[in-house]
Amino acid sequence: MGSSSHETPTTAFVLSLIAGILMLVTGILSAAWFMAGSYVPNGGGMMGGNGMMDGYESMMHGFGVPLGYMSVLSIIGLIAGILVLIGAVMLNARPEDHVTWGAIILSFSVISLLGMGGLYVGALLGIAGGALALSWRPATKT
Repeated sequence: MGSSSHETPTTAFVLSLIAGILMLVTGILSAAWFMAGSYVPNGGGMMGGNGMMDGYESMMHGFGVPLGYMSVLSIIGLIAGILVLIGAVMLNARPEDHVTWGAIILSFSVISLLGMGGLYVGALLGIAGGALALSWRPATKT
């Protein structure tokens, strides 16, 4: 606050922002996909519910994972994406708290792996951005 220049961890911010956006978009799409799949009549089987998938109404096609479980994981990914986005914005707005925001970005990027974390690319970018935020040091004045 007392300095005349506002120095920020730009690389960490950009990586975290991209990660949060990827996580948010894929979280929304996958949550919608899995939730819609759990409300399809006859389970929405590959053959319209009258063919190969009869009896597996609550199972995801071919993966053997209940749709409700996948919906929960998608929502976890969505929430993690929102928190990574908030962490990135706050990292840019309050760089003096870079350790706190870096830890939040890093933690929720790892948690987002449960919900595929922005097709895993978002999670990896978030982990890199969080690590850079944690290790960032403002330039010393001479």
